[in-house]
Amino acid sequence: MLNLAAVAIGVYAVIVGGLFLLQRQLIYYPSQSMASPAQAGVSEMQALRTNTEDGLTLTFWYAPAKAGQPTVVYFHGNGGNLSGRGFKVRPYLDAGFGVLLAGYRGYGGNPGKPSETGLYADARAHLEFLKNQKISPKQWILYGESLGSGVAVQMAYEQAGGDPNQGTQAAAGGPIGALVLESPFSSLGDAAQSHYPFVPARFLVRDRYDSVAKIEHVNAPVLVVHGEEDGVISANQGKRLFQAAREPKQAHWIAGAGHNNLYDYGVSDLVVVFIQKNTLK
Repeated sequence: MLNLAAVAIGVYAVIVGGLFLLQRQLIYYPSQSMASPAQAGVSEMQALRTNTEDGLTLTFWYAPAKAGQPTVVYFHGNGGNLSGRGFKVRPYLDAGFGVLLAGYRGYGGNPGKPSETGLYADARAHLEFLKNQKISPKQWILYGESLGSGVAVQMAYEQAGGDPNQGTQAAAGGPIGALVLESPFSSLGDAAQSHYPFVPARFLVRDRYDSVAKIEHVNAPVLVVHGEEDGVISANQGKRLFQAAREPKQAHWIAGAGHNNLYDYGVSDLVVVFIQKNTLK
């Protein structure tokens, strides 16, 4: 019996160790195949480049806003790359909003390897581009899809005065116009624990994206949209995040929707109305 117990413990240790060592391969699923803006259905967008604080040059897509309209900064999820999100930002371009489709390191031919600190650096580079275009933070709509929700919350937190290095306060860049979160997690640790309940996944993740600890500091209108049948990130996580957010806030829990098909349920119309009601023209 002691031998069997030792074997079981050994197998369990190997499983836990393997999950720890391979965790970033399990989190990030980049595609290097990039369509052009025209092929993605957003021919008015341009492929541009920006430089990160740690010396990487990233490709992203951008189309400026019509006069008086805000700019949607879209942080996509963990799979594919920005070129697969053309259909998702099409409604925002049609509404007259500017759109910046953020490019991540390690995705779509960009150099580097993705990580939490890396994606935050990538996001800051894109926001710095907007500042250089004389687009103020109050005109930014930070949009986070799935994993990108962690990036969007961090950027909103930093703009509200949160320390980029997870401290309490830093120099604020000014409040953003609004924060939109599609299928968000409360933290990546919570999401990992739900997928791997047989290991202490919450404590093993190196990339934490602890949105629930930050969102109460975001001083901008918040919209959360989440499918009630989401099998990747439970709607309960979105609800926990929503409860932690400040007012004004709004949520839509979409009956029948899963993780990747929210736009089949008219979510883009909800987002457009929210942006129009909650940002300066």
